[in-house]
Amino acid sequence: MSKAGALDLASGVGGKIDKTEVLSAVEKYEKYHVCYGGEEEARKSNYTDMVNKYYDLVTSFYEYGWGESFHFAPRWKGESLRESIKRHEHFLALQLGLKPGQKVLDVGCGIGGPLREIARFSSASITGLNNNEYQITRGKELNRIVGVDKTCNFVKADFMKLPFPENSFDAVYAIEATCHAPDAYGCYKEIYRVLKPGQCFAAYEWCMTDAFDNNNQEHQKIKAEIEIGDGLPDIRLTGKCLEALKQAGFEVIWENDLAVDSPQSWYLPLDKSRISFSSFRLTAVGRFITKNMVKALEFVGLAPPGSQRVQDFLEKAAEGLVEGGKREIFTPMYFFLARKPLSESQ
Repeated sequence: MSKAGALDLASGVGGKIDKTEVLSAVEKYEKYHVCYGGEEEARKSNYTDMVNKYYDLVTSFYEYGWGESFHFAPRWKGESLRESIKRHEHFLALQLGLKPGQKVLDVGCGIGGPLREIARFSSASITGLNNNEYQITRGKELNRIVGVDKTCNFVKADFMKLPFPENSFDAVYAIEATCHAPDAYGCYKEIYRVLKPGQCFAAYEWCMTDAFDNNNQEHQKIKAEIEIGDGLPDIRLTGKCLEALKQAGFEVIWENDLAVDSPQSWYLPLDKSRISFSSFRLTAVGRFITKNMVKALEFVGLAPPGSQRVQDFLEKAAEGLVEGGKREIFTPMYFFLARKPLSESQ
């Protein structure tokens, strides 16, 4: 996992955005969301700008607090966060049956933490797709450091318009990434197009569960907090994802919310009532220290103006995620394994 320090965090805030324009970018990003009067349709129609601004602003925070793999995982008792994240990635690779030399697509790869882990675990050749230039630059650097740069690469593109020919890949996966898509069907249909017949697509999706009540104001508040804190145009119900998969042409082999049977709650790393030394930066004390450190770095000019605002909406997201998890109205690990039929008539 990444060992990003305080100065890495400060210098990375804003990504490719000019440091003098970070505060303006924060303000524009916030206006997309419900908390600031934003509309869902505006978020969907401007999703590329919204998601790019989000990841330019938050990537250094993610890497500082979470490491190179920006996702949750079901967790066994006695298992560290890092161990659970690796196991979650290995589980997905095993479900896809990845083999040495296979050509695999990671849709929405972040800075490539899962890509590197899965490549080393399976010896597959993985292409990471990402529409954020800053994350790709960071991912290429990390690929070189661990030595997978000869077999793994990155492509800058929109996952609603994949720049690959039909039937290009032996497998496709997405880890908590296609939740950023404005339209699940359109995204899954593109994945279906580039996947070889008979091969599989697996994903972990962020979803609202059947326990979510759209008429419940507290549920709506939690959903809105997660959306602004995580760059989401909307959060779909699990059933909507399943429906979109089938409409795109996939045969669903199996699907399940992995949060339900997790021995320990997936949101534990963000729960302020919990103390952890292995993931100290995510605890209440760790987050308090980070908040004040960012404030000090911004005050002395080492972090750009607006850095505290980014920290604030990430904190809001953490609170929404924990509440969503405790009330079982939200899951970050709705898993499915789906197959593209050998022929269109199947």
